[in-house]
Amino acid sequence: MSGVWGWFGGQSAQSKKDSPKNAILGLRSQLEMLQKRERHLQTQMDEQENIARKNVTTNKNAAKAALRRKKQHEHTLEQTTAQIATLEQQIYSIEAANINRETLAAMEKAGQAMAAIHGKLNIDKVDETMDKLREQHALGEEIANAITSTPLGETVDEGELEEELSNLEQEAVDNKMLGTGTVPVSDQVNRLPTVSNGELKGKQLEAEDDEEEELRKLQAEMAM
Repeated sequence: MSGVWGWFGGQSAQSKKDSPKNAILGLRSQLEMLQKRERHLQTQMDEQENIARKNVTTNKNAAKAALRRKKQHEHTLEQTTAQIATLEQQIYSIEAANINRETLAAMEKAGQAMAAIHGKLNIDKVDETMDKLREQHALGEEIANAITSTPLGETVDEGELEEELSNLEQEAVDNKMLGTGTVPVSDQVNRLPTVSNGELKGKQLEAEDDEEEELRKLQAEMAM
């Protein structure tokens, strides 16, 4: 049955894959045989030419027969050379076709792999996913702002803080003006040293005596 199906194209995948390889091997084997035949014919032609040269003056019939055989070999050599060129072209064509087939098969596998990776993805699905990501990012930003902007514990009255700060500033100014502590101005005045009336009169008399003494000295200098 397998032979019958082979006749009707029912070859297995492996046999189809090996078909180009087997064809190339067969052609190369035939090409090698023709190349050997080509070398052999060339040798035969050289031998017949040498025979003709040797007998050209002594035995013209032998020389002519040798040239006739050379012509026959030459004609066969031309046919063999043409066959070699045909086989080489066929080998090149099969190799190129096989490479194209393998390249196409690799590209098909790559396409199948990409299709499997993408699966049910489409542009609408991608847009939907990106919208969800943007929404979650915006939500995260809102949560972060709420956490950092909301104070914890009891709120402090800003007015009380300003009043307390003003009192501290005034206290600092008073301390700087008084020079020491927080003693009231009236206490500073009361602590100033007091001077008695007797002491003031004594100091006035001493000043008058000094003036009289200076005046007498000036009069004595002028009299001189």
